[in-house]
Amino acid sequence: MEPLPDWINQGAVIGLQGGTEKVNGYLDQFENYDFPIAGIWLQDWVGQRKTLTATRLWWNWELDKEHYPDWNDLVSRIKDDLGAKLLTYINPFITDVSKKDSFERNMFVEAKTLGYLLKDHLGQTLLMASGEFDAALIDLSNPDAVSWMKEIIVQNIIGSGADGWMADFSEATPYEAVTFSKESISTFHNRYVELWAKLNREVIEDNKLKGKAIFFNRAGFTKSPGISTLFWLGDQTVSWDEHDGMKTAVTGLLSSGLSGFSLNHSDIGGYLSANYPIINVERTKELLLRWIELNAFTAVFRSHEGNNPASGGVQIYTDDETLSSFAKFAKIYSLLADYRGELMDEANELGLPVVRHPMIHYENDPEVFKLEYQFMLGEDFMIAPVLDKETSEIELYLPAGLWEHLWSEEVYGDENSGTYVKVEAPVGKPAVFFKKGSKHGEDLKKSLSF
Repeated sequence: MEPLPDWINQGAVIGLQGGTEKVNGYLDQFENYDFPIAGIWLQDWVGQRKTLTATRLWWNWELDKEHYPDWNDLVSRIKDDLGAKLLTYINPFITDVSKKDSFERNMFVEAKTLGYLLKDHLGQTLLMASGEFDAALIDLSNPDAVSWMKEIIVQNIIGSGADGWMADFSEATPYEAVTFSKESISTFHNRYVELWAKLNREVIEDNKLKGKAIFFNRAGFTKSPGISTLFWLGDQTVSWDEHDGMKTAVTGLLSSGLSGFSLNHSDIGGYLSANYPIINVERTKELLLRWIELNAFTAVFRSHEGNNPASGGVQIYTDDETLSSFAKFAKIYSLLADYRGELMDEANELGLPVVRHPMIHYENDPEVFKLEYQFMLGEDFMIAPVLDKETSEIELYLPAGLWEHLWSEEVYGDENSGTYVKVEAPVGKPAVFFKKGSKHGEDLKKSLSF
């Protein structure tokens, strides 16, 4: 994977929704906190639709001018006043918007008429249920359909001022589909994710935006790392558990890193919540604060409001404590920019992931192979994030060598053998160590004056 553009390495990418007035209100709030903002990510630029379970997007890839009036002024504020970039959202589904209050193009009708959607064995457009509405997939085996979709991205995403976007989905190609190319669906199902990344990649390269713009995927196949610019780990539940909660963010980073996905990250705070009489899973303040700490030591520091921001779950802007913590760790993330830049170059040259399991550097130490939720940022930093609620102390393993605790400056470890240590890890001070004498560790330590 190639290094990311420098701008995304310099600060937080903040996910916001709700339309122009609401977003401007959040930006007003951020002005009271001094922290680096790399980008503002507005995934609902196409407008929102309410379902029984969540707030969803209209999958018709044009700006919703009623939801975002005065769009150009908002973009100018983000770019000129904040000095940040704008990011939006797209996926390869198209849905019929004939029941939407306002639209300029019904891209579903357009694509269906042109024959650009996947079909079933009867030659009919293949509709897929997606939580209370149906949608169809662009047939990426059809060169004309690919060109059509590229033009939409150029005109409506790049043309709207965006410097990046989430290129979501692509993993759901149904096995009953029939492609334009007549390729076997058993191979096309997996190749579709590569074709979707390739389409987005070519938009960037064809428009001379390589090294300037990014897109990020969640799905991947064997060639995906060489095609995509960035990955994220999908829609974790806003919980602590090891099945789909925060622990899986660490598991996913480590396992995908060993599989070639060297630039990866998770949604700060997770994504999926549920608020029902029987099932209630909402983002808590403690979970959000710990996830903020975790992501400050990964490749990208990006927040997400989740699938239902109005449900009452805690957000980065909920109160002074959450926003102060977010600001603090956005600064820490920014202070590590030069180091991450070196790691991205290393990833490009050698394939090493930015976030690594310790086994990569300590392959002769059998203890490191037992570590589940401990990771390294490059070779210099060892991080053991707090992944359990109501926990303020953590035990971790330090391989042979001397390791300095970032917050206390106390040196731990043994030159000749690894050792387990237990340290205090209150909210705001996760267990972070760096190799004694590390220039990057020393620079970070000296900069912690806030």
